[in-house]
Amino acid sequence: MDIQKKLSDYIHTEIDYWDFSGVIRIIRKGETIFETGRGYSNIAFDIKNTMTTRFSVASVTKQFTAFAIMLLYERGLLRFDEKANRYLPATMQLPSDITVHQLLSHTSGLHNNYNFEDDFYVGADRAPYDKETFFRNWILKEPILPPGERFDYNNSNYTLLAWIIENISGQTYNEFLTKNIFSKLGMDNSVYDDGQIIIHNKAENYMHDYGVSVKVPYTNNLFNIGAGGLVTNCDDLQKWYTCLKNREILSAQSYEIFLTENRNHYCYGLERYDEEGNIKYAHGGDFLGISTYVQYYFEEDICIIILSNTESLNQYRFGNGIAAILHNNQVQNVRREEELPLSPEELQNYTGTYLPGKIHIEQKNGKLYLVRVNQNIHIELYCIGAHTFKRRNEEQSIAHRLLSDGAINPSVWGYERVSTQFILLQSEA
Repeated sequence: MDIQKKLSDYIHTEIDYWDFSGVIRIIRKGETIFETGRGYSNIAFDIKNTMTTRFSVASVTKQFTAFAIMLLYERGLLRFDEKANRYLPATMQLPSDITVHQLLSHTSGLHNNYNFEDDFYVGADRAPYDKETFFRNWILKEPILPPGERFDYNNSNYTLLAWIIENISGQTYNEFLTKNIFSKLGMDNSVYDDGQIIIHNKAENYMHDYGVSVKVPYTNNLFNIGAGGLVTNCDDLQKWYTCLKNREILSAQSYEIFLTENRNHYCYGLERYDEEGNIKYAHGGDFLGISTYVQYYFEEDICIIILSNTESLNQYRFGNGIAAILHNNQVQNVRREEELPLSPEELQNYTGTYLPGKIHIEQKNGKLYLVRVNQNIHIELYCIGAHTFKRRNEEQSIAHRLLSDGAINPSVWGYERVSTQFILLQSEA
């Protein structure tokens, strides 16, 4: 069986089973050897995804931010070993000697506001955006680690890099990327989504609430500047891949810096892996209703693009399965684990509040739901073993073990149940 037949069989089996919505393109030696679009970019208007549909790509944005920083470096406008404060506005100074390199490599040690305790995620990030207020309230906090001590993936690093780009260039982040990257490469479908501009042919993002597809809760995209927010499509990402493969725009020396692995496989905006001598650069993107993954094998001239406007399928496992086939390795399709039926009384053992206003579990009509996103999203869980559950409508690699051996109270993500009742945040009560 030839490679294209194996790819087709594997991919179509996966996307049918997991109800994938999005597009996939595989390019080898300049030729598209497989592509397909599936699902809807807009359910309300019955608009299907096509190969030209534009998608929000979340953290795939980071490689463009890092590349823009490389451009400023080439022009002699910044140094990587210099303190980031030198390039930030005088009113937005960090509390530590963090360097530009440490922001790029996620080794700054800064506080990460995307956590369960802070009221930022689907809270403050729904509010009107003010750069300096955002900086003071959510970034200007005591670092959790000394700079350079270890890798800690944090969107704030790349938001600060976007502000450095704006401060040095005198342009907005979108203007700088458009003028210096997108326009040069003919990436006419790529733009930073500020939440106001009209982006034609852009897919809506969807999640499941009580098993039904719904639009994702609103967040203000400006809070993701530099770390996410890019909207693009397969055609433009293929042009971007060609730019990196052919080492365009930047010098050879800059590419050496850009693509050098630092800690935890991270370069600048891309990850690097040595897979039995095959060097892969990759990055994924995950946010509300967004799951994306790009993989680049420059030496073999292979590019894999997965863009989705739902979270139904694990794009990392799926992308690695595609890559395995391209490298003549065996790969198996993944299926949901068999359900172990539980009675309503057994399900009730897990219901209650785990983090007030943030993490709850409820039972409804004999089904168990993990309640997230400020009570907006109810994710159905089903039992696969003793105290062990997985999501019904999305692929989940690591199961929730709600009650560990020897534990008295159930827990989710390390948070023990604090009440069998539904407790809101004090401000919501």
